[in-house]
Amino acid sequence: MFYDVIVNEWEETTYVPTALGGVLLAVLVLALLGGAVAFARIQWKKNAGASAQKPGGKLTVKQLVFCAMAIALGTVLSNIKLFEFPNGGSITLLSMLVICLPGYFFGLGAGLLTGVAYGVLQLLIDPYVLYPMQLVVDYLLAFGALGLSGLFTNAKNGMIKGYITAVLGRFVFAVISGWIFFGAYAWEGWAPLPYSLAYNAMYIFSEAAITVIILMLPAIKKALASIKKMALE
Repeated sequence: MFYDVIVNEWEETTYVPTALGGVLLAVLVLALLGGAVAFARIQWKKNAGASAQKPGGKLTVKQLVFCAMAIALGTVLSNIKLFEFPNGGSITLLSMLVICLPGYFFGLGAGLLTGVAYGVLQLLIDPYVLYPMQLVVDYLLAFGALGLSGLFTNAKNGMIKGYITAVLGRFVFAVISGWIFFGAYAWEGWAPLPYSLAYNAMYIFSEAAITVIILMLPAIKKALASIKKMALE
């Protein structure tokens, strides 16, 4: 009812959402965004202090728009691939950075839920599911980990620290997935774990290195600070 079982061109048994399954995933994305906004409001009140007025509807809408735009833009950028690897994974145009922004703006809770919502949307748009637990690791945990940027929302150079932490979180889950579920694709003479470490490092850390260099540019730092201020005012 919620998914179809098909055999793809590589003769793998995969699971693809049906129309009803797609509707449920879309509803889940909206619910996660609602949760992200709730956490963002909590973070806003915490930052504003005890004397701050309760955030109203305008702020709520702004938070929702920022989180939704991050997911939408991240999805677009994930399809702009600077390099694509044969067994999955690609170097994209800053897609991980965009998904890290809600955490940096609104805190850990909002960041994690926005990351999971992005993962659910990826599952809806471009599913590649061989096992139920692989779905959880690849789509929910790996992308959800990009919300770890929220750990450094108020820290000096918080965007860079948060981004690096988030990328490391995604890398951990990508390695676990490659090790457990895709070990059969290991290069000749390689055990599954070293293969997964090397393979996932190539595309994740390549994009991360490019992004960190960009984040260190003074103009980018200033622009992100202005956007964050606008998101929280």
